[in-house]
Amino acid sequence: MHYELIILGGGESGVGSAILAKAKGFTVFLSDSGTLKDEHRQTLIDYGIDFEEGGHTEEKILFAEEVVKSPGIPDTAPLVQKIIAKGIRVISEIEFAGRYTNAKMICITGSNGKTTVTSLIYHILKSAGLNVGLGGNIGKSFARQVAEENFDYYVLELSSFQLEGVYDFKADIAVLMNITPDHLDRYDHNMQNYVDAKLRIIRNQKMGDSFIYWIDDPIVTKEIEKLKPASALYSFTEKNNYRATAYSEDNKMYIQIKDSVFDMELELLALQGMHNLYNSMASGIVAKLLDISDDNLRLALSDFKGVPHRLEKVASVRGVQYVNDSKATNVNSCWYALQSMRTKVVLILGGTDKGNDYTEIEDLVKQKARALIFLGKDNSKLHNFFDGKVSDIEDANSMKDAVDAAYRLAEKGDTVLLSPCCASFDLFKNYEDRGDQFKECVRRL
Repeated sequence: MHYELIILGGGESGVGSAILAKAKGFTVFLSDSGTLKDEHRQTLIDYGIDFEEGGHTEEKILFAEEVVKSPGIPDTAPLVQKIIAKGIRVISEIEFAGRYTNAKMICITGSNGKTTVTSLIYHILKSAGLNVGLGGNIGKSFARQVAEENFDYYVLELSSFQLEGVYDFKADIAVLMNITPDHLDRYDHNMQNYVDAKLRIIRNQKMGDSFIYWIDDPIVTKEIEKLKPASALYSFTEKNNYRATAYSEDNKMYIQIKDSVFDMELELLALQGMHNLYNSMASGIVAKLLDISDDNLRLALSDFKGVPHRLEKVASVRGVQYVNDSKATNVNSCWYALQSMRTKVVLILGGTDKGNDYTEIEDLVKQKARALIFLGKDNSKLHNFFDGKVSDIEDANSMKDAVDAAYRLAEKGDTVLLSPCCASFDLFKNYEDRGDQFKECVRRL
């Protein structure tokens, strides 16, 4: 049978794309090289969608008119190379779903903070009574929501992997939090390739669209000068320098938009710490562009609950605070976590290294870390860098070992921080599994 559309990868995004394709009358086939989750398999059966798992049948795939590829599969994968060589267009779920909705798109990317900002913007808009969906790299599949729901707005978290497959899709409001080295193993260890993927978020933006960014990010500001986007530019910064839309002064946050000024005391913000101030500013700019009232915005910024696995306070045991920052899968995220700590820290690091350079956190580690615990199958790179810089360093082969060691090494008033700097795939299913195991072990202390 000839299939018009092939879906590669049967995760949340792939299954969602298959449901939308089926709803739009495509002959569709989903192919996954691994084993599908039971719920995903059942969904495909319920919807009458053809699929295979445990390998790819090339003769079916190489005759497709278009391929929707899971963000986790790199372009360098041999099968993808064959598809591209045949001239078949390879797109992302975001590109595919974007064709079938006229909703306003609020899209967020960045090396750090994007999940928090996406969740916070969604919280603000939903609290203000807007008809809004949450998707992309978070929550339910965007494509499935386009097939089954009818939202006026979508707040989408977009990773560089998802943006690689975007061509005609357009963000009405694009937010770029920052760009720091991450996933360089995917980009031939060439930073510019990663930067180019991130900047696809403003691809196709026109007059009337908006682009929000951190004005102090040297990489982003250089790219803006180079690309000269047609969209209106809005920026945020820590201190008022008269150039930015949002800034802080005298313990208040200010946002100046459309001839009006929104202000809010910093101590009333639900999210504390410098990086979280940026997250609140970026979200606040979006809210004001969408005419959310000052009262609604203040309330939403003060009652937001935060994101699981991102500087999540787990428990205090014998005077020691345990914090789960499992979502810190790169060095810069760990830097933010350490920078926000007000106590001595026992830091749990390690996992699958993505080409990390640990110099960025070296000073903070020397200053704040009482001890380091390396949790990974291969900790040699961590030892090579940190040995001799912190007096107590231990290795752990499981989360239980790591938490037990932290319990032993921490002193009253300290913080035990899981902020691994690395991907989780060596010992855990994903960063959520890593964070959940940490919380479970802490609760058993």
